[in-house]
Amino acid sequence: MAKSTIYSALDLCDGFYQILMRESDVALTAMRDASIALGARLRTELLRRRVRHIRAVNGKTDVEVPKEHLLKLLGLMRKHKLYANLKRCTFGASQIPILGCVVGKNGVRPDPEKVRVISEWPTLSNVKELRQLLGPATYLCKYVENYADKIRPLSQLLKKEAEWKWTAECQ
Repeated sequence: MAKSTIYSALDLCDGFYQILMRESDVALTAMRDASIALGARLRTELLRRRVRHIRAVNGKTDVEVPKEHLLKLLGLMRKHKLYANLKRCTFGASQIPILGCVVGKNGVRPDPEKVRVISEWPTLSNVKELRQLLGPATYLCKYVENYADKIRPLSQLLKKEAEWKWTAECQ
């Protein structure tokens, strides 16, 4: 995708519910439904396997090639009875948001909205608020050089016996 300039992303409607279970296995689940049950241990792998030949994100440098790929992808989805949520799909864009990141011709970078939320986070006053901040911050850690060193003062505040003292180093 490094040389791509045109991107499309498809969001599957009710992903796990589109994979049907063998009729003989339905009786073995807690819920009587022909789709993969919420508690099925391998449901993520089953969905991945079902769409392994279908790339839900594609990018090419020329306009016609992505169009051909998209038509092929949609044909495969029709064949395998997979349905997309058109409201959440993107076609022919210069960049697309995927899993909290933005993919475009300049590579993969953090979603600016997620970065803004973290940078504008109010000053913390307790451990619970600190944990609420560290969730989204850790998600973006791959974009921060020496992340572990930078959050060390915050990690110290999470220790059981630590006294809550918000310092300039924590900020």
